Amino acid sequence: QNEKELQDVVKQQEEKLLQLIDKSGEVMRLKAEVSELKRLLQRAETEAKVLWEEMRGKEDQVDTAYIQERVMLRREVDKLRLLLVEKEDENMRLTDKY
Repeated sequence: QNEKELQDVVKQQEEKLLQLIDKSGEVMRLKAEVSELKRLLQRAETEAKVLWEEMRGKEDQVDTAYIQERVMLRREVDKLRLLLVEKEDENMRLTDKY
């Protein structure tokens, strides 16, 4: 009787553990999706910022090549900032872990 109860409890714990693993995978997928959406939003905001800066003073004549270069440079700066934040986060996790 006790052995049967113990087997039932172990089986229930295994099922709970599998559910947690499934939820953990879903959480990781959602975090990756949120990260991608934040990156896309930052890119769009960067483009808008550059375009507004350029359009503010030049309603008549707009140099599109110059604007594209500025957008590209601003994206690169944003990408480097993001990499820096990711590395700092990774360093903090490693520091906290050890």
